[in-house]
Amino acid sequence: MLAHNLVAPASSSAPPSPFAFDRRRRRQPPNHPLFPDASPSGLAGASRRFKVFPLKASFWETIRSGLLKDSATQIVDPPTIPEEEEEILPQEFLLFEKTLPDGSLEQIIFSSGGDVDVYDLQALCDKVGWPRRPLSKLAAALKNSYIVATLHSVRNSPGSDESAQTKLIGMARATSDHAFNATIWDVLVDPSYQGQGLGKTLVENLIRTLLQRDIGNISLFADSKVVEFYRNLGFEADPEGIKGMFWYPKY
Repeated sequence: MLAHNLVAPASSSAPPSPFAFDRRRRRQPPNHPLFPDASPSGLAGASRRFKVFPLKASFWETIRSGLLKDSATQIVDPPTIPEEEEEILPQEFLLFEKTLPDGSLEQIIFSSGGDVDVYDLQALCDKVGWPRRPLSKLAAALKNSYIVATLHSVRNSPGSDESAQTKLIGMARATSDHAFNATIWDVLVDPSYQGQGLGKTLVENLIRTLLQRDIGNISLFADSKVVEFYRNLGFEADPEGIKGMFWYPKY
């Protein structure tokens, strides 16, 4: 069971997640896996541009000095030329598809866009046996995460006019300082879909997304039952003697 952090589920039902995919418009992952032994799964290269306006150090030096040596004119540096940085947009792509015994087609979709219905997540947490937490805190945890990665099963029945049936079958999320560090939390996969390499693919693509955003110091907390799973993904326990430390209320 892929579970090392606990999140909270509640008991009501919710409207279906607005998550639909068209086979003709899906994007296939590239053929260069980040991890040599992993199944091919990558991220498409959409991006958006935004401007950054850094302040020159000489500007503050000018403020401190106030005036030129001849006490005639105050100096204000001209604005610098804006630098452009890339912001990686959320991605979604098809991992694989298969035909089920009833003739329907099932697609497994990875997304880093954080499209998670909290009620669907509660149901998934129930399936893996996680204890429940307040729904409001679960929603806040998702909202305040840097990246929320998901796996959805999308089923289409041949010759049916009904819309595709979409189900959340996996999730992992990461918090971050948006610069150097990130921590992965709440990795879980529906028990009926475990044993197919989906947990490994989920974590690998979450790591890939963090690396694309230039965040290379990635950590997580693992239950003793899944330490070997994460070790096989390249994580190390106590690297260079570093120990995790925790503070808990004394009541």
